[in-house]
Amino acid sequence: MHQEDKYIDEARQGEALMTLPTTNATKKLFLESYGCQMNFSDSEIVASILNEEGYQTTTQVDEADLILLNTCSIREKAEQTVRKRLGTLNAIKKRNPSLKIGVLGCMAERLKHKFLEEEHLVDLVVGPDAYRDLPNLLNDVEDGRDAINVQLSKEETYAEISPVRLGGNGVTAFVTITRGCDNMCTFCVVPFTRGRERSRDPHSILDEVKELVESGYKEVTLLGQNVDSYLWYGGGPKKDFKNATEIQKATAVDFAQLLDMVATQFPKLRIRFSTSNPQDMQENVLMVMAKHSNICKYIHLPVQSGSTSVLERMNRQHTREEYFDLIDRIRRIVPDCALSHDMIAGFCGETEEEHQDTLSLMEYVKYDFGYMFAYSDRPGTPAHKKMPDDVPTETKKRRLQEIIALQQKHSEIRMNSYVGKTHEVLIEGNSKKDENFWYGRNTQNAVIVFPKTAGTNVGDFVNVKVHSCTTATLIGEMVEA
Repeated sequence: MHQEDKYIDEARQGEALMTLPTTNATKKLFLESYGCQMNFSDSEIVASILNEEGYQTTTQVDEADLILLNTCSIREKAEQTVRKRLGTLNAIKKRNPSLKIGVLGCMAERLKHKFLEEEHLVDLVVGPDAYRDLPNLLNDVEDGRDAINVQLSKEETYAEISPVRLGGNGVTAFVTITRGCDNMCTFCVVPFTRGRERSRDPHSILDEVKELVESGYKEVTLLGQNVDSYLWYGGGPKKDFKNATEIQKATAVDFAQLLDMVATQFPKLRIRFSTSNPQDMQENVLMVMAKHSNICKYIHLPVQSGSTSVLERMNRQHTREEYFDLIDRIRRIVPDCALSHDMIAGFCGETEEEHQDTLSLMEYVKYDFGYMFAYSDRPGTPAHKKMPDDVPTETKKRRLQEIIALQQKHSEIRMNSYVGKTHEVLIEGNSKKDENFWYGRNTQNAVIVFPKTAGTNVGDFVNVKVHSCTTATLIGEMVEA
């Protein structure tokens, strides 16, 4: 799997599986999300907030009264895609002068007032922690005032907001458990666009999961920039936990405990989580995974580089050897666990020897799949301020292709290891290539397609025996349990 599968540069246009029924829904909202899973989850929160203001989501951009682009700043290409998309909206705005267009998310926070000044189509700019202010900002637009709020929060988790599930299948859903990041990797804009880590009240998480189960959902992904940092002690940034009272510390809930709570309370629900950070993943999380059959045996474990010296320049708080040790513990405690990665080619100062360290790490782990991209210098990050982006473009491209080629080799090995075995699969929908086939995933997150049979429906758990594969897809047939 290449990086485009994670950092989505093409718009996932505001498809709404459902909208909340409202008696005063007189306006149409078209939402378009770019980037990571967190942005898609945030768009569902935005839809819920605006539903209360009389906006109902639409899949037809031409009928919208309000268009919102939820943006990503992870790479320069992602920002360029948003700017290009704003340009294409010009024709719609000319036909409908009353149409309002807004930019949300990380790109909004990063560029702030520049968006109102440079992008003449933009009427409002709203950062990830300011979505509750959208009704007021829309009033500012109507009154002819600049409508911008990119204030970061130390408390906001949107805990009590019930998201409108957009563009989904009615079977799988995201549940956000943390916001922000404290890790300060030198290449990353997230700490600056999403602020400090803070965790959501576990009771609100359990309530949201319960609501999803009662609505027929069969799988949830517990979501955060760094889920292993989850720590609820009554609210506030994680960094302030050291100042918590003794009672708060004694009753605090960490990620392993939260994961155990969800798996125990909802034993028929399939549970995933993303994203993990190697320095924060503790053995107790692995023990909980091994304990519960309904927790999927899959971990997305970004490493970014296989070189300790590069990891140090990236301010990653682990070494190559410590990562190997974590991989060994995962293999021992959860032996059937699949692993995926993020990998950056050509970070500042990367030598050929350091690149070879990355390839050798990949050989050691043999990931199921990965998200790979060439280093993109992001303004405002420590790397941009202090390190020259000195690896030539052609060298970055060549190293990236070597990483991708090796991952394709490993993906083929891992996919072949599933052939001949029977897997429990959650049916998520039709195969994109053939509507006579179902599409689903096994516990290791591998995609499986198989012929439809009478009596099977989206949302069913079925057993599929795999008889062949590609580097990305398993192919099989349903069998009796």
